[in-house]
Amino acid sequence: MQDQIRPVSHTPFQPAWWLKHAHLQTIFAKYLSPKHRLNTEAETITLPDGDEVQLNWLPSKTGSNNTPVIILLHGLAGDINSHYIQAMLAQCNTLGWTAVLLHFRGCNGKPNKLPRAYHSGDTADAALVITQVKRRYPNRPLVAVGYSLGGNVLLKYCGEQAGQNPLSAAVAVCPPLSLSACAKRINTGSSKLYQHYLLGRLKHSTLRKLEQFADFPLPLTPQQVRRFSSIEQFDEYYTAPIHGFLNAQDYYQKASGKAFLRHICIPTLIIHAKDDPFLSAEVIPEANELSPYIHYELTSGGGHVGFIYGSPLKPKFWLNQRIPHFITEQLAI
Repeated sequence: MQDQIRPVSHTPFQPAWWLKHAHLQTIFAKYLSPKHRLNTEAETITLPDGDEVQLNWLPSKTGSNNTPVIILLHGLAGDINSHYIQAMLAQCNTLGWTAVLLHFRGCNGKPNKLPRAYHSGDTADAALVITQVKRRYPNRPLVAVGYSLGGNVLLKYCGEQAGQNPLSAAVAVCPPLSLSACAKRINTGSSKLYQHYLLGRLKHSTLRKLEQFADFPLPLTPQQVRRFSSIEQFDEYYTAPIHGFLNAQDYYQKASGKAFLRHICIPTLIIHAKDDPFLSAEVIPEANELSPYIHYELTSGGGHVGFIYGSPLKPKFWLNQRIPHFITEQLAI
């Protein structure tokens, strides 16, 4: 663990003039991001409760002791095909870094083995994977990068670990640090468009679970699941009870990463955009909520995991440069 965060330098993000609007940044990031064809090696990890998660490895080209191993955590309903995951894997490939994506339970295209799934505060699986990766590469620096839900998981994990964190640095992009406020935000105005998309994927996986488990432990019927009209309603009747919370508000209070920020003891970069259509302004931490190891960047634009700049003919993706730059600064490589 470093005694302190090293000095941070960066070029502030300026959104492309032709993608000023948050929705354009958010939506077009998926379609404008270059399509990368990278070969990864899948590995199945058996968890203590008998369930499984899948890792996808991008082997490094060098493997020297100062070459970092990057652990990626995707967002809600994300996977290896998510544009931001593909982009970071491509950057790691270019830099010769080892990288591995942790698919949360049931996110690798196959149903997981238990009725439960994953959630925004579920750090146990990530902790197990990080520990195993550290044992595999004991002499190489480990860095984790989390996006959206994965960013919240990562920051909560880092706060829980405090001074015992095996990671050398962390980056969280657009983490929903106040889950209750974000659930309300995505259920208002044009943000409902994103809720409809995410909720559709969550309903699909839950309906599949109802078919998979004849003795499903919750009193849920397919008709009830199909009638869910908001993320908050889904969390109230599935996410919270299946994972041992009293209700959605109990889950939101215990799983939100904001309360864990002051305990973080490794160099950490948090990136938010003011115009993020997924997130409430309540995710923005006060100065007294941040540990001295955190470098916080709040951009005026960028949407949700968008951050596109450049011309229409040559769009560029700021995160592809910003994240590796922070990592190389903090690891002094």
